[in-house]
Order: sequence, then C-alpha cells, then structure tokens
Amino acid sequence: MSEDKLANEEVAAPEAQASEQEQDQNITASRAEGDEAPAEAESGVEAEPTLEEQLAEAESKAAEYLDGWQRARAEFANARKRLERERSEAYRMAAVDYAKKLLPILDDLGRAMDSVPPEIAQNQWFEGLDLVNRKMVSILESLDVQQIEALGQPFDPNIHEALALVEADGIESGLVIEELQTGYRLGDRVIRPTLVNVST
Repeated sequence: MSEDKLANEEVAAPEAQASEQEQDQNITASRAEGDEAPAEAESGVEAEPTLEEQLAEAESKAAEYLDGWQRARAEFANARKRLERERSEAYRMAAVDYAKKLLPILDDLGRAMDSVPPEIAQNQWFEGLDLVNRKMVSILESLDVQQIEALGQPFDPNIHEALALVEADGIESGLVIEELQTGYRLGDRVIRPTLVNVST
C-alpha cells in the first residue's frame, strides 16, 4: 500500500469516528427531548375536577339561582301589592270626585222635596221625583259612600262642622242638636263634613 493511500485512510478514520459520535449525541438528545415532551404535555393538561368539586360547584350555582328566583318572586309580589294599592286608591279618589259632584244635586233635590205642599205630594210626578232621589242615594251607597251620623252625637271636629253654639235646656253640652247639611264619608275619609249646631 502506498504511503499516500495510508495517510488518507488515517485521516478518514478520525473523521468517521467524529461523525459517529455526533450521531450518537443527536440520538441521545432526541431521546431526552422525547422523554421530556410527554412530561411537559402531561403538566400542561389540567386535571379534571373530582366529583366532590363538581358537586360543590353545582350546589353553589343552585343556591345562587334559588336566591335570584326568591328575590324576583318577592319583587313581583311587592309590585303586585303596590299596584293593587294604587288601583284601590285610584278607585277611591274617583268615587270621592264622583260623589262630590252628585252631593249638591242630591241636596237641592232633598230641599225641593221637603218644601213641596201636601196637596202636590200625592201627584204621580212627585213620586217620580222621590224615585230619582232614592236612585241617587243608592248610587252613592254602591260607591260605599255613607252618611255621617250627627244628630245626638258628641261633636267631632273631624266629621262635623259647627255653625253655631245653641243653649239647650236639659241637653248635655257638646252634643249635636241640629243637622243643617248632611255629611258623607267614604270609609275613613270624609267627603264632606256635616254642618251642625252644637249645644252649650
């Protein structure tokens, strides 16, 4: 073998050894990377919650939904009660306004009937007038408007309006002895006080 050829073989042998070592290192590194990759993948994936955790979360949501439902139900009930109160008050106000318009007519009709001579009181037209009067009174009663009792009652400034103090023998002081104009009320609300004379 020639010296040149031998020298070439000696140079090639270390290069081959170096390339084999590089390949071994690459294989080892790739295996190490392959071993690390599943570990990283496993650590990156979140563990599924346990049944106890799922149950606790479901109970928490159920409690939250129940609380919201109860609040909505209470708000609805309060709104309905408020609406009923407002409707009732509106009805009362309308009844009061309606009664205030009817009362002067009823007063005039009553005065006219009281002043009719006896000979005319037997006529049929007078009976018709009396029927109209009774119908108006029944309309007021249907609105729950009631007359205020005054005669013989103790004077009450909340429901009576005194026009005069009158000396009356044998009658206790402070009693209503004469009713000059009938008063009316709707429940506890006075539509019109009774005009009275009071004993002293």
